[in-house]
Amino acid sequence: MSEKTTVGEVIAAFLESCGVTTSFGVISIHNMPILDAIGRRGNMRYVGARGEAGALNMADAFARVKGHLGVAFTSTGTAAGNAAGAMVEALTAGSPVLHITGQIETPYLDRDLAYIHEAPDQLSMLKSISKAAFRVRCVDTALSTVREAVRVALTAPTGPVSVEIPIDIQAAEIDWPVDLAPPAITAAPADDARVSALADQLAKAHRPLLWLGGGARGASAAAQRLVDLGFGVVSSVQGRGVVPEDHPATLGAYNVHGVVEAFYKTCDAMLVVGSRLRGNETLKYKLALPQPLYRIDADGRADNRGYKNAMFVQGDAEALLNALADKLAGRMAIDPAFHADLSATREKVVAQVLDGLGPYASVVTALQRTVGRDFNWVRDVTISNSTWGNRSLQIFGPRAGVHALGGGIGQGMQMAIGAALANVAKKTVCLVGDGGLMVNVGELATAVQEKANALIILMNDQCYGVIRNIQDVQYGGRRYYVDLHQPEFAQFCASLQLPHRRVASAAEVQEAIEWGVGVEGPAMIEIDMKSFGQFSSNFAGPPVKEKQNG
Repeated sequence: MSEKTTVGEVIAAFLESCGVTTSFGVISIHNMPILDAIGRRGNMRYVGARGEAGALNMADAFARVKGHLGVAFTSTGTAAGNAAGAMVEALTAGSPVLHITGQIETPYLDRDLAYIHEAPDQLSMLKSISKAAFRVRCVDTALSTVREAVRVALTAPTGPVSVEIPIDIQAAEIDWPVDLAPPAITAAPADDARVSALADQLAKAHRPLLWLGGGARGASAAAQRLVDLGFGVVSSVQGRGVVPEDHPATLGAYNVHGVVEAFYKTCDAMLVVGSRLRGNETLKYKLALPQPLYRIDADGRADNRGYKNAMFVQGDAEALLNALADKLAGRMAIDPAFHADLSATREKVVAQVLDGLGPYASVVTALQRTVGRDFNWVRDVTISNSTWGNRSLQIFGPRAGVHALGGGIGQGMQMAIGAALANVAKKTVCLVGDGGLMVNVGELATAVQEKANALIILMNDQCYGVIRNIQDVQYGGRRYYVDLHQPEFAQFCASLQLPHRRVASAAEVQEAIEWGVGVEGPAMIEIDMKSFGQFSSNFAGPPVKEKQNG
């Protein structure tokens, strides 16, 4: 190794030292020194997306499934702006993503010269869509700035961090650094007195329930210890699989249904772990949750957010749940009827949901029968996800579920690529609607090029189905601007060399899914919803709290 190199190569070598094996991006004149170094070194897979939004969505899902840093590169100006929606999604989900964007040469920066790829006050834009955003100001601080960005991204509460690196700094020649070590990621120590006080309160409960959110994904074994002590479980959609969803003590993500709310009223404590209790999962914060309500979160701002809590303990979910389990051992006196009541509630709500699916229940059944237990389940915003994808197909690991948490349409297919590349041995199954697919349809070419092991289930009704149903319910059936002209997907997929099957009835589903799961690499099953039939119950937007009489 020579004594001199470029800042771009130092950044590449540092990311390798951080354990980054895969990165995503769109190559540009304003990030070439780094990407050239990645290519020459040959130690990191680089996935060339067809757009910046796709690259960031891929890095986001990669981070969620891998439980590690996701990395994406974009150019500056328009390119960084193109990534904004995906950054918002990563911020909403708390995904540890490092977004490295180029920037124009430092002599021309912030001078309003209309320089190519320049955006006025880009750093402020990046700060508004990131957990933090930094600019490398000089050659000497390039490595330290990126190291700090990685530390911030990986420190709980995790989130995406952007770094601007001007092109002249990327290309500058410097001495090889002595220290390329990754940053130390530390968690604040728990307040043992508060943990003891929380344990004292929970020990009084006879029907205690855990609400597990995305912040508990690293605490599966610790959560299981509390389940073994008698706690029941319900999860947010982001917290699915922290306790395997076939465990008899969990309600899964069936968290807002009427029969579940009635069950909550029989519980005498709820401990919320790593969840923001989002509006669309709490009937806009009107869902009657068990009381008293306690909360554990790495983010101190979660105290009393959305719901008042009787006690709040800040810290790492795994450490705190393990400490609680230690302090509660031998102290719980669980109501003998509690788990039977929970199971009965689960059976009722599962039956209700499946009954509302009509012929589409066959898709759930066939998928569950075919995919086994070790798969990734990625979903875009579409009617099918809202009605069954977010809850009915059981998943069994804390990092197996990925969905567009912020509700943005058109992010699922790119996320499926990232999820598939995070664990190439697993089959990734992706649920998308035709409207969402077409938002970034070019990334299908990325899936084929990268041989992503993803089965795409395309629900094709040739319209924005959720919006259509809302128009029917709230706007007198006036269906404006929802019909979509779509390609002939069989021909479109053939042009990409992407295996495709069209399914027109429930009778064809099982065979098609068996075929799709068996394909090595990407494949698509298109459900022709106009031929397939109607849902028994129409989904017309997130559920809301029904008004009580009297």
